[in-house]
Amino acid sequence: MVENTSADHGAHGENLHDIAIVGGGLVGAAAALGAALQGWRVLLLDRAEPAWEPGRLGMDIRNVAVSPASMALLDELGVWRDQQAIAYSHMRVWEDQGTRRIDFDAADVQRHELGWIAENGPLVAALWQRLRAQDGITICTADRLVGLEPGTEAVKLHLTKHGEQASADAMTAPARLRVRLVVGADGARSAVRQLLDVSVEAFDTGHHALATVIRTSKPHDGTAFQRFLLDGPLALLPGRHPRQSSVVWSQPPASAERRAALSDPALCQEIASASEHCLGSVEEVDQRVVFPLQQMLAASFNPVPRVLLIGDAGRVLHPLAGLGANLGFEDVRDLLNELDGLLPGDDPGAAGAWASYARRRRIRSRLMVDIMGGLRRAYASNDPLLQWLRNLGVGWVDSSGLLKRQIIREALGLGPLARVSRRSLKPEL
Repeated sequence: MVENTSADHGAHGENLHDIAIVGGGLVGAAAALGAALQGWRVLLLDRAEPAWEPGRLGMDIRNVAVSPASMALLDELGVWRDQQAIAYSHMRVWEDQGTRRIDFDAADVQRHELGWIAENGPLVAALWQRLRAQDGITICTADRLVGLEPGTEAVKLHLTKHGEQASADAMTAPARLRVRLVVGADGARSAVRQLLDVSVEAFDTGHHALATVIRTSKPHDGTAFQRFLLDGPLALLPGRHPRQSSVVWSQPPASAERRAALSDPALCQEIASASEHCLGSVEEVDQRVVFPLQQMLAASFNPVPRVLLIGDAGRVLHPLAGLGANLGFEDVRDLLNELDGLLPGDDPGAAGAWASYARRRRIRSRLMVDIMGGLRRAYASNDPLLQWLRNLGVGWVDSSGLLKRQIIREALGLGPLARVSRRSLKPEL
């Protein structure tokens, strides 16, 4: 289905758009909306509008940690104000083999909050609602991208209907969609990346994640908890209700499958025990979702002229620090800053800055992939010497006000490491 809100015809009667965003999830929808608000003619491609259903406890099982920098972007796009996101101002991190912990507090950096926990489904729905109301956007659903032909002046996109053989005869409109700049935001299994045969570095974590929502006997009071167990980190993130929390538990596949199959009371007990009853007893648990965890990094974020990769199409992170969505929003902010620097009538795909943009984004991604991998390996070791060193380091960081404040600023997306790998943000950030 094509909803043409900006029908524009180029040479030879073909539809010509300035920018095509492939993928309408959080990152892709934000990029499409931001580009349209700047006045570009945007084509958004996805197989269907993302749908979601709340779980038994009323929350989406899928949640994202939103940094202040990401919140500012979403607010500019007009989708943040109506979100029922929960601010968290405190974070406690500790391990089962240690005696020390780190407490991060928003007050340490003169803020009211460290970030927000937002439900994925409502946030995507809000973005799509704005997309449908925004001039200059063509939304194309129910089609599948099966071909990309980069050219000197445009990229030709080939689509086919679902279920049809991807052949020249089956294509919906062969060579009729022409775009000056293609942005692949279509996730870890990106069709854009695969069609261009872009190589990736894959880092198998050996873990699956078990995600669910729980109701506890004690309120979370705006605190996020993360405990490092030998078989993987367990995170409890504040939910909309004071006694609701989202759970993301990284663990070996067999453990995840075993726990997913437990009765509700048995799983409640395991979560409470593994978290040292930091929120009291776990009284109720929602449905469970289990999925494999693998870090990935694309060889290039600008693999051919006029094509970019952003979000999970370019890199996938372990959910250890909740940075995946925020790095994707960083991609969007940097992309919009580059586009904003062009003049009316300029060709967005011919911008000389895309190679530099891609380099910055990959450097930032490489850094975060390495940090997440190193943290996971460090906390997975039960070597006594390493445990002692971990405890020593944790205690030193917790007592070092300057270093702890800098770590917080980097996690908020407002520190120098976050800024050095991208163009300067808008003044209000």
